[in-house]
Amino acid sequence: MSVSKVLIVGGGFTGLTAAIALAREGVAVTLVERAQAWARVGHGLTIQGNALRVFKELGVIEKILEKGYPEDGVTLTTADGHLITHLETPRTGGEDLPATIGALRPDLHEVLLERAESLGVEVRLGTELESFENHEGSATSTLSDGTTESWDLIIIAEGIKSQTRPKLGIVEDRAPSGLGIWRAVTDRLPEMKGGIAFPSGPGGAFKVGYTPVSDTQCYIFVLCEPVRPDNGLEGWQEVRRLMADFHGEYDFLRDSIDADTFLNFQEIEWIFVEGPWHRGRVLALGEAVHAVPPLIAQGAAQCVEDSLVLAEYLTQEGDLEEQLAAFYARRIPRIKGVVDASLQLAHWEQNPGSPDADPGRVMAEALVALVPAP
Repeated sequence: MSVSKVLIVGGGFTGLTAAIALAREGVAVTLVERAQAWARVGHGLTIQGNALRVFKELGVIEKILEKGYPEDGVTLTTADGHLITHLETPRTGGEDLPATIGALRPDLHEVLLERAESLGVEVRLGTELESFENHEGSATSTLSDGTTESWDLIIIAEGIKSQTRPKLGIVEDRAPSGLGIWRAVTDRLPEMKGGIAFPSGPGGAFKVGYTPVSDTQCYIFVLCEPVRPDNGLEGWQEVRRLMADFHGEYDFLRDSIDADTFLNFQEIEWIFVEGPWHRGRVLALGEAVHAVPPLIAQGAAQCVEDSLVLAEYLTQEGDLEEQLAAFYARRIPRIKGVVDASLQLAHWEQNPGSPDADPGRVMAEALVALVPAP
């Protein structure tokens, strides 16, 4: 192997899957996370088949499937309930896995953390990377706890807001998508199997959708302007306002949101680093170098694919610099397809009525392109 001792900075999906993929091959992995403790916070998410394929390879698929709710497609409608199409989701992970599952983010995180620790990954909470230095044959980290250590490779998995990214000479930074998003987990009826609705006019949400995460609950998302209006409304009231013109099953979802609902709002930003992702023996990975609007549910999937493919290279004999360059060259075309499709969909969300708008086709084509293994 080209590495035997690796530091991973960041304990999200990217960091944990990279830790698992390396540790199962005998690499000594230390993972540092700035949070003082793991917390069960976060919303639901849609996991596509190509991410499930990675989880299968990492030995966690059974537990992941136990935590999720499988789906084979999504129904696209207008806000008043008129059917646009039912999109059968391509099985990007193969015929032996669900096309997608809906799940709660903290549930999946717990599964990955348990697997990483079972493989001997050392996890240090409340710890950040303050600086690094590259040397011949190693990289040295200085951590917030005052320790200095040497590693064969340092992996930066800090996400889109990474503070380390510019220190690698990367000039790209996160940029606005023009969209904001509200997220919540709420109740659903048994017959509600997942859908996305598009508005018939301006003034409310750009789009509303939901994904079942259990027999009785779903994850709901509401796309809107990136800045909350100064209208004096509480979060739950604002979400109801945005959904006011969405009917049918969306009436039930809207009415299920109240003052007790845990809601999260954020501006959606994106980044795509087309230049090299590493400098010497320090590599940025996952959403530190590619994060997109969540319009085809490929953000987490592309991150965990990164981890698996990277480990494939690092656990072979060879020159590390050549391996990192080959990894980057292999990942860029696949990720660019996701970025291009996501940004096109984001443009159409903000410009309803565009004569060339065909979101169903773009979503389907982008997912079909991901059927081959990464």
